[in-house]
Formats: sequence, C-alpha cells, structure tokens
Amino acid sequence: MNQLLVATTNKGKISQIKPVLEGLPIKLVFLPDLEIKNKVEENGKTLEENALLKAKFYSELTGLWVLADDMGLEIDFLNGQPGVKSKRWLGYDATDEELIQFTLDKLRGVPFEKRKAVFKSAIAIVSPEGKSWLVQGLSRGYISEKPSSIRIKGLPYASLFFVPKYKKIFTELTGEEKETVSHRIKAIKKSKKIIKEMLC
Repeated sequence: MNQLLVATTNKGKISQIKPVLEGLPIKLVFLPDLEIKNKVEENGKTLEENALLKAKFYSELTGLWVLADDMGLEIDFLNGQPGVKSKRWLGYDATDEELIQFTLDKLRGVPFEKRKAVFKSAIAIVSPEGKSWLVQGLSRGYISEKPSSIRIKGLPYASLFFVPKYKKIFTELTGEEKETVSHRIKAIKKSKKIIKEMLC
C-alpha cells in the first residue's frame, strides 16, 4: 500500500485533513508518526511557494509522496494583510490568542461591512521523483468584531472568521457546515482527486 506523508504537526489541520483522505486505499502518515522534527524555512512569497517548499523538503527527506499546505488570511481593509505572513504576522511565532487580539486591534473601529476577508489554502503534492501538483481553496467572509469562545488550537483566525452563509463564526459551524465552506477542505478535496489518480 502506498504511503502519503501529510507534512504537518498542527492538530487543527490534521483534524480537517484526515477525515477527507481516510477513505482512500493509502496509508496516511503525519510528521509526528515518523518522529520528524526537521523544519522548513517558509520564505516563499506566496502560499503556493511555501506549500511547495515544504512538500519538496519532506519528500526528499523521506522518499515518500508528500502533501503540504499553507494557509493565509487576507483582510481587504488591511490591503490583503496578513496573507502569506499569517502565522508570523507579529514577526515571531505568536500564540493563537496574540494573533486574535492583534487582528482585533488592527480593525478597531472599522465597521462590519468593511471587514471583508478571504481565507486561502494552497496545497502542494510532491512525488518521490519530484513531480508536483498545486491546488487552492477559498472561503469568503468577514472578520467578526468579537471572537467566538470556541477555539481550534493552531487555527486562531477561525475564531474570528464570520461566514455569511450560516451567520456563524467558523469555529461554531457544524462538521457538515464546515464541509461546504472550509477553504482547506475545498483544497483537500481537489487534492484527493490527484492522489486517487496517482497513488491508488
């Protein structure tokens, strides 16, 4: 059975990726399963570049098929910030709570209708031979003026992202509702088609 390494240690990401890919006749492994602690410098200028950097690095390291993703939040009022720097917006590896508070401070006094934002997820798949595929998923919404009390560890902006379709903040959505709007799930579903074709 072919193995696919999903290059993340983020439990929030794993909880979203695993259910979508579990039905495939492949063995899913994650970085903690292989006790890999090596980290990649994510210095790409786009989400796609970062996803590809990670996927190539871990594929070369392990000789496995690798899926890696990068996610960014783009806020219209802030000219697309934080974008590719979503995880290091403060210039260092900030905590979830610091990122939530920083976002609210940046938008203090900005009316709801001007708080439009888009979540983007880029996924790269790389084969042991170095062949690569890229897909993207998008979710459009608004930054709430108050965060939800429900948190997903490692996904701070999800506690702020208001989804107009359901009139709820992302972390308050049911599993079924998340399936229809999640940028990452949209990208993973596109990835699943490639994985099915190439590995199964």
